[in-house]
Amino acid sequence: MYAPAKPSISDLMMHVQTEQLKKLVTSIHPFTDEEWLRFESLWKPFEAKRKEQLTIPGQTEKYLYFVVEGVQRVFYFDDQNREATLVFTYPPSFGGVLDSMIHESPSRYYYETLTPSVFLRAPFAEIETLSKDIIGIEILIRKGVVQALSGVLERLVEVQSFSSEDRFRKLLQRSPHILQLVPHKYLASYLGIDATNFSKLLNKVKI
Repeated sequence: MYAPAKPSISDLMMHVQTEQLKKLVTSIHPFTDEEWLRFESLWKPFEAKRKEQLTIPGQTEKYLYFVVEGVQRVFYFDDQNREATLVFTYPPSFGGVLDSMIHESPSRYYYETLTPSVFLRAPFAEIETLSKDIIGIEILIRKGVVQALSGVLERLVEVQSFSSEDRFRKLLQRSPHILQLVPHKYLASYLGIDATNFSKLLNKVKI
């Protein structure tokens, strides 16, 4: 008799990653075991080096990413070449340029890794096709978009109504570990604060 083959390290890693994905998905909307197996089959491992641009302006976002390791950002250059960091992604969260992906339109933004990154990713076209059979996928996407919109509206209030110090405090309340994850120049860009003033806030605000 032959003993069953032991799973490889890559198989074990993939299992751990998909369990992380399942935990996040289930927290948003639960699937049946059969639905989950079909949904899980769409996701493949993907790795990227530091400062690698996964999506660029003019390119249509093809993938929905699930972040396993690393930190990424979505950013934008205006017509005067001024840079604005719009959002950060890090485990466990979904990533990509969502409006380009959902509308199948050219992206206006960059999606870039700030550190070496590990993902699971799924072609959004295949997710949409499967959603015709599994209504839970549509619910998952809708709830995810609503959560993202809620975060955008909250941030608009902060940008338009809060002082730079209040924006900084709010960021630390929302993501207390962000200072260890993201280079400070990108946090300053995200908050709309000059890098010098950001350094002053670091010294002024008790963390």
